Amino acid sequence: MIIRQAVLEGIRAGVVTLAFRRWTRPTVKAGGTLLTAAGQVHIGDIHIVAAADIPEADARRAGYPSRQALLDDLNGRAGGEIYRIELGAITADPRVALRAQAALGPDDLRDLRERLRRLDERAPGGPWTTRVLRLIARNPGRRAGDLCREMGQEMLPFKANVRKLKALGLTESLEVGYRLSPRGTALLDTLGPAALS
Repeated sequence: MIIRQAVLEGIRAGVVTLAFRRWTRPTVKAGGTLLTAAGQVHIGDIHIVAAADIPEADARRAGYPSRQALLDDLNGRAGGEIYRIELGAITADPRVALRAQAALGPDDLRDLRERLRRLDERAPGGPWTTRVLRLIARNPGRRAGDLCREMGQEMLPFKANVRKLKALGLTESLEVGYRLSPRGTALLDTLGPAALS
């Protein structure tokens, strides 16, 4: 679920408290969270509604100037049911604090290595995590298109892998490309030359 910047500002201001989406199946779950450019949005109740049952007030709570503007937007998307999603407050992205944790104790290192091992184990193309970390360390701010070619990988799978490392607090997205976070650098320093591949 992608939320436009203007809507994120409305959520932060407490004006936008609902979203409507036409989906074949929900991409968020009630009680969960959604990471956005503005931080983590908490997701409340989600249920299917009929277009005819959406009141004007709910359209405005979703950031639309009118019910008709909301319906025009929803009708511009093909297929699926209309879902009404309650949006909670925006809180800090937990990955931001995680990225800054450069002092890794033995338990932290063991946990991170195990998580990387599991990511490598499940990858159809074989181990990739250390290779990507080292590639980003050598090339901070380099375009993702250049990095994926160096990895011999398509752009979308490469970006998906970098997002997995970002979720662990190991990488940061820049305006162009990526860099290792302090946490990522601290981990990579412990992997040693034998991990080079």
